[in-house]
Amino acid sequence: MKLKLSFWQIINMNVGFFGIQYSFGLQQSAVNPIYDFLHASPDEIPILNLAGPLTGLLIQPIIGAMSDKTWHPRWGRRKPYFFIGALVCSIALFLFPFSSSLWMAAGLLWILDVGNNTAMEPYRAFIADTLDEEQQPIGFQAQSFFTGFGQFLAYISIGIFPLIIVGYTGELPNWMYASFFIGAVLSITSIWWSMKKTPEVPPSDEEIAYIKANPLNLLSPFVDIYKAVLEMPAVMWQLFLVYLFQWYAMMCYWQNNSKSIALSVWNTTPSDKIGYGEAVRWNGLVGAFGFIVTFSIAFYLAKLAKKHSAKTVHFVCLLLGAISFLFFPILQNQYLFFAVIIGYGIAWASMMGIPYLMVVSNIPKERYGVYMGIINMMIVIPMIIQNLSFGFILKHFLNNDPRLAITFAGVLLFIGAICTLFIKTKKVALTEI
Repeated sequence: MKLKLSFWQIINMNVGFFGIQYSFGLQQSAVNPIYDFLHASPDEIPILNLAGPLTGLLIQPIIGAMSDKTWHPRWGRRKPYFFIGALVCSIALFLFPFSSSLWMAAGLLWILDVGNNTAMEPYRAFIADTLDEEQQPIGFQAQSFFTGFGQFLAYISIGIFPLIIVGYTGELPNWMYASFFIGAVLSITSIWWSMKKTPEVPPSDEEIAYIKANPLNLLSPFVDIYKAVLEMPAVMWQLFLVYLFQWYAMMCYWQNNSKSIALSVWNTTPSDKIGYGEAVRWNGLVGAFGFIVTFSIAFYLAKLAKKHSAKTVHFVCLLLGAISFLFFPILQNQYLFFAVIIGYGIAWASMMGIPYLMVVSNIPKERYGVYMGIINMMIVIPMIIQNLSFGFILKHFLNNDPRLAITFAGVLLFIGAICTLFIKTKKVALTEI
């Protein structure tokens, strides 16, 4: 029997997403500058980011499938997975700023992503398990809210800490240590809060029967993934087309936003540590403002999805994100970025919640975990393609210019928005907030 939770109970059950997304915010805002400070060339950055999507491709569907077949009266079904994932994240975040070489940083990124991916999809399945169809939009958009809030704090730390924490330890600025240490604490404590405040709903008799009839073993996650892909509803294939353009574009943006600001505003590159450091700091402030937009609008998007359909909402949001990217590289006044980033903030709020509303009613509840993992596969496959291909594109077609990289991202996001119109969905129900 699914629970009927109050708004604040739904908030409590999603607090853990805050720590996960603070960690992810550091990956977006600080990992690529760490690579730059460690003297990576621009065309090396995409391949150095391969850890995230590749671990997502491997870990999330496997963990999701495993969690579908897990149940313990004391430890639960999804909670053991996102607790272990959060613990791994905390350890990796603590060690990350001690990176003394590119490959040490890249190795720690692999470990960090294993933790993030172990936590992510069981958490989404936890929402689907616990809430009925009427409350699921609020649940998923609460995750979008905490995505924005967690990433806001990650970005604001990048914007503010350089002003109060000066100097370098080795190749890296001291303020990075503070940002990552805070992330290490938030990752585990926020997950602990949600686990304490929200009980898991025991599987139904039918789900218990399914678990007993299909016990967990070494091969079962791979068999479950294979069968789930073969039986995947049409709406997920349609969403995958959108994701091909959407997530390729996002990787291009994350890898190049600080360098684009450095060139367009300060006419400098990562070789100038002071000038580039200022661009990284400013990108942190701009990104933080974008995520204020994200968590401010998250719940409103759920209401719009009820009124106009999730497909329409996602189309408009991606269109605004594309416009944001197209203007981003041509600005020379640093303060105008706060206006342009609004479109990105709105698009990100939709990306983190609205697509799940398009598919959750089309998948069987006893397989929420594996299908949430497959949705993540649909996210990371475009990222892997980007990591493997974009270094070549950037070097040979875009002159290693980060501004052109973001323009390219804007075009791709526009195509993704158009593809959204071809998704066939049904409207979702929504409890008043």
